[in-house]
Amino acid sequence: MNQIKAYLEQIAHISDADWEFFTSKLQRQVFAKKEVFLKLNQIENHISFIESGVVRLFIPKEDSEKEITFGFSFKDQFVSAYDSFLTQSPSAYELQALTETTVLSITYEDLQAVYKKTQIGNLIGRLTAERLFLLKSSREQNLLNLTAEERYVKLFKERPELLQVIPLKYISSYIGVTAQALSRIRRRIT
Repeated sequence: MNQIKAYLEQIAHISDADWEFFTSKLQRQVFAKKEVFLKLNQIENHISFIESGVVRLFIPKEDSEKEITFGFSFKDQFVSAYDSFLTQSPSAYELQALTETTVLSITYEDLQAVYKKTQIGNLIGRLTAERLFLLKSSREQNLLNLTAEERYVKLFKERPELLQVIPLKYISSYIGVTAQALSRIRRRIT
């Protein structure tokens, strides 16, 4: 609980009463490595804060080699199929723990109660929405403005730990190239 409080208090002070009410609604969950914890067409009912681990957001395909990875979330970040969460409609993608992952989750219904009773709820909603928008915007701009090699280099300057925890097939999908093209890029760089 200290991690999420430290993260939120970077933005605003949280009263003891708000913090107590908010934390009473959080549930700690642990997902095993490779566990898909939100499946295609399920309705996202949680916003989660990652205490440890890495989560992949992806569009599944019948041929797993053709899955489209479009996002990663890491320790001290929020993760959700946020469009499904907001609309309470089926998700068009899946969430998968790439490592053993521990999260603190709040349900849609509990977050609505936190919105009504506290100031912290609005902060959490805004932080989650802003983070997801910025990630989406940054990825779109990178895909439009950078070469595949530049996207790869930028990704590892920003997140050098990725090589240790994320399989290259997911990274190639994320930067929008085939695994073979990623191999050629890596050879050129080294």
